[in-house]
Amino acid sequence: MRGLSALRVIAPVKSVVRSCVLIPVNKTGRVHIQCLSTKMPTLSPPPQSLMKPMDFPQKLLMGPGPSNCPPRVLNASALPLLGHLHPEFTQIMDEVKAGIQYAFQTKNQWTVCVSGTGHGAMEAACTNLLEPGETVLVCENGLWGQRFADMCTRNGAVVQKIIKPMGQVFTLQDVEAGLQQHKPVLVFVTHGESSGSTLQPLEGLGQLCHKYNSLLLVDSVAACGGVPLFVDDWEIDAIYTGAQKVLSAPPGASPVSFSERAKNKVLNRKTPIRSYYFDMTHLANYWGCDGSARRYHHTGPISSVYAIREGLARLAEEGLEKSWETHRKCAEMLWEGAEKLGLELLVQEKANRLPCVTGIKVPEGVNWKDVSDYAMKTYKVEISGGLGAQAGKIWRVGIMGYNATPENVQKVLRALDEGLKSVRGNPRSQL
Repeated sequence: MRGLSALRVIAPVKSVVRSCVLIPVNKTGRVHIQCLSTKMPTLSPPPQSLMKPMDFPQKLLMGPGPSNCPPRVLNASALPLLGHLHPEFTQIMDEVKAGIQYAFQTKNQWTVCVSGTGHGAMEAACTNLLEPGETVLVCENGLWGQRFADMCTRNGAVVQKIIKPMGQVFTLQDVEAGLQQHKPVLVFVTHGESSGSTLQPLEGLGQLCHKYNSLLLVDSVAACGGVPLFVDDWEIDAIYTGAQKVLSAPPGASPVSFSERAKNKVLNRKTPIRSYYFDMTHLANYWGCDGSARRYHHTGPISSVYAIREGLARLAEEGLEKSWETHRKCAEMLWEGAEKLGLELLVQEKANRLPCVTGIKVPEGVNWKDVSDYAMKTYKVEISGGLGAQAGKIWRVGIMGYNATPENVQKVLRALDEGLKSVRGNPRSQL
């Protein structure tokens, strides 16, 4: 070991770390070993809550989402994992893509699932379609217009708004006035505004936006599958939805579709897309939309893709027209039942009511949460409260996908009736 420099040897012995330094002594090669002992840090104990099975009740989720999942969707989530680029999995991705095109009624080549919830799909649309300094016109009549405007500001866009109170929708004249004044590159509207329970009419909006050289982006998270939607015929340029609403799948994979106009806007950007994760040029390749061999971009949420595949399969088997009819009939049953209980709906104009989420005004002198708590305690039924300007003023009842049945509507009405009588000190209802 002639010419040996000092070496350090680390040798753990039980809970002690021995740090040994080998120091040359003379030319014979002998060394002196000097060891120092230090104690390892004390480990914190594992959480006791993880030492027992999860404890949760079976609830009927009749709020604005998520919806309950049918057994076939939950079973799909539990299937064995595949590699995220295995041919068997990419075949499932192709089936999901075809199902999204059916749900949206589009032939758009750029149709994918974003790995994330509806907010992820919203952010993907924002980061791809807008560049710093560009103007976006946001039609805000609830929480989702506010959220999208926030994302646009964070991405350096110039946000202009036309605003309506929750419970009201926009006319073509409203949007045209905004187009003329602000000359945006993009217009955002919420198809199903779950916070205000409105259904925004979309016919004519796409043509109007194109007249002023703008793209139309639609948030259909709380509407797609439950109401008529024709992306190609209505000239919608970009649209997204979520898995956990009418599709009755767990949140985590969110459909997005871009028209040729939107696709060209992305491909001809002057600045890079600010998000790598949501870059549609990469996502389009990963989802087999560009004709090139699929490249690794990120590890897709495999189990979530299985689940949304089954959710889309359910919708395809039922058929869009039947699904639309089912949601409309259940919503009308809820609307009529609420009015018989002496309750008032937030949206006065029936044509502007969102069948998937209904806003019901809380009577004066009633604490909304007392009634919702009664419904949960007595029936294990979720009835949600309002958001934003409607917080404390309305209940929101969701009728979506697997939960859209007359029996579920009757249970909600019974829970509302009994809950109101309970908080007012009256005997139980006989409904």
